[in-house]
Amino acid sequence: MRGGRRLLAFAIFAGTLAGPLAAQLQVPGVPVRVPPVGEVLGEVGGHLDQTVGEARTLTERQAKRLLRLRERTLERLLRANAQAIERDATGNLARRGELLATGASEAELRQMEQAGFRVLAREEIEGLDIAFARLGVPAGMTLADAQARAAALAPGAQIEADTLHWEAGSQTGSRPLPVAAAAQASSRAVIVKVGIIDGGVGVSVPVQGQKGFAAEAPRPSDHGTAVASLLHDHGATQLWVADVYGKDPAGGNASAIAKALGWLTANGCQVITVSLVGPRNALVERAVAAARGKGVVVIAAVGNDGPAAPPAYPASYEGVLAITGVDRKGRALIEAGRAQHLDYAAPGAGVHARDARGRIKAWRGTSFAAPLAAARVAAALGGGGVWRTKLDAEARDLGPKGADETFGRGLLCGSCGQPK
Repeated sequence: MRGGRRLLAFAIFAGTLAGPLAAQLQVPGVPVRVPPVGEVLGEVGGHLDQTVGEARTLTERQAKRLLRLRERTLERLLRANAQAIERDATGNLARRGELLATGASEAELRQMEQAGFRVLAREEIEGLDIAFARLGVPAGMTLADAQARAAALAPGAQIEADTLHWEAGSQTGSRPLPVAAAAQASSRAVIVKVGIIDGGVGVSVPVQGQKGFAAEAPRPSDHGTAVASLLHDHGATQLWVADVYGKDPAGGNASAIAKALGWLTANGCQVITVSLVGPRNALVERAVAAARGKGVVVIAAVGNDGPAAPPAYPASYEGVLAITGVDRKGRALIEAGRAQHLDYAAPGAGVHARDARGRIKAWRGTSFAAPLAAARVAAALGGGGVWRTKLDAEARDLGPKGADETFGRGLLCGSCGQPK
């Protein structure tokens, strides 16, 4: 009986997570339906007071279902946009027919041209001193085969696909809330510049600069506006926005994110927050390292593909502040993804922010935990001293005492994002 009561209690708890699963596997403007959390998780067992680690053990089957859902959603997105995207050598989705070559010599580039590759462009990332070439693959060759062929022709270069990244959160309901329910604003604005890599931001959130890194960008998006809204309403008012999506079905690609990192760094952003997830990419990894070398704090969400999903990037790159999400009772989001490390948690459910039309709505996902953590980093930097020490002092320990794999070093901004 005791075990039965435990199973019933956790099933009731899981029922409270019936809001939509965050649409991290989606390019803005290219809708692919993701079922609600309740549809994905089904009934799960456990006890309300169990640790999330124990609950995840009991819900291994549901975690695997999340992983299968991820793959099905990727496949639907591929079928819907086959003219723009395809799978690379490791099975990740990427821009069709193009490769990125970092560190290739002129001799290697000429050799690849002789083999049928085309050098579409030679580019340099602003502010980071990183050069790369964009290659067109030979006619009739798949991206995966071209990647292997180019790597053999240019062994001294890093050859990879222009892999795609996805939003890590979505609205939990379609009904707008009254304007009076806006997120609780910070009493003190901070002067630290904060950069956002996401979709475009609507006019309801004032920004100091906005630039597009995709076709028809910048273009207002609900997700990007919500992220910016949370930052602005919690004191980070010096916002710079890099739209890496626009209306491009291959938006959110690695080269756009790398160039966005450079542009934001060149414009003096001390904090850059990224509520997107994707596979590991050498160009983005180099850009992150270069930005960090200039003193930038890079923050990223761990995604919402569940604990069985591959590690999320850019959250997993060395030195990036990896952020997970919790609900209003301090419980880790059951759909939260994972990274190679975890730094902090922040609210990721029942978060209220503006959409592209300025309407206040409720949102769910680690996407919205990341900007709340970024607002606290900006405040700590603006106040002087060691920002990490300040964050550790204000973080509320959850789960086992001390840092852990579920909540990191603790919960930041626990009351943020709530309606007034």
